[in-house]
Amino acid sequence: MSTAIVFPGMGPQVFADVGKFLLINPVAREMAGQASDTVGYNVIDRYRVSESDYSEAAQVAFLVTCLALARWAEENLGMAARFCAGPSFGGKAAATYSGSLTFRDAVWLTAKLSEYETRFFTEDLPGIVTHSFARTPRESLKEILAELDDWHEISCHIDHDFYMVSLREERLDWLQRRIRAAGGLPLYTMDPPMHSSTFAPLRDRVETDLFGELEFADPVIPVVADQDGSVRKTGDGVRTMLLDGFVRAVQWPEVVDTLLGLDVQTVYVSGQDSLFGRVPCTTRNFDVTPVDLRLAMRPPRPTR
Repeated sequence: MSTAIVFPGMGPQVFADVGKFLLINPVAREMAGQASDTVGYNVIDRYRVSESDYSEAAQVAFLVTCLALARWAEENLGMAARFCAGPSFGGKAAATYSGSLTFRDAVWLTAKLSEYETRFFTEDLPGIVTHSFARTPRESLKEILAELDDWHEISCHIDHDFYMVSLREERLDWLQRRIRAAGGLPLYTMDPPMHSSTFAPLRDRVETDLFGELEFADPVIPVVADQDGSVRKTGDGVRTMLLDGFVRAVQWPEVVDTLLGLDVQTVYVSGQDSLFGRVPCTTRNFDVTPVDLRLAMRPPRPTR
């Protein structure tokens, strides 16, 4: 039986919790300092005053938190992962943990990608969001999308009844009403959006301007790609996985199938997560340990 580590996609975080961890945990504090040196500002201070859940500083802080929690799990839980995965935003943390990308390069890339994404979705393709929803099986979703007489694209398949769809913001209210009418549960709207073939110009731009500055080594720990569940064992494979994240949908059930085929029984989810480590297709197939802030900040048990 094998063990895998999963770095989750990014969602809203509570600064008080994250900031406390970054200041108190020795590894996290050191990594936050390195990240601040890399981007040229104090990440914690900038994150504290951020107005967006997905601001540049928030994204860097999430990356640092995920990787510091993984180190904590190694030291305190004896985690020894043989495979790793990182759906959506978690791909950068997976690339780093696997040994394919250095930590400083990952921080630099995270900050630069935030800058490029903000510009692209403000100037080139404004008014697009990605909406997540549950309790909506595929057949129901097909019926709903068939009625949506405007551009849209499925961006994430998380479980048999859990999806994310990218669409124009002006059609979001209609989609939410239609999902509720079908018995579904609208959840969270992400802005900037993610994972659509329409974003190919952004993929091309960051490949030319940013990825050319980076060196991707062959990973020490194989990475399972979130777009198709393929196992990436080369630096070029990891690089392509990150770039394809702009234009290809996340297919989490395929990642689960691959991990099962690799004889994975235990999965550690390193980072604040409300999706990938909690959906039934994950919990019914693996022994899942959430490595989150609550666990890492828990006072140690007294010894006799």
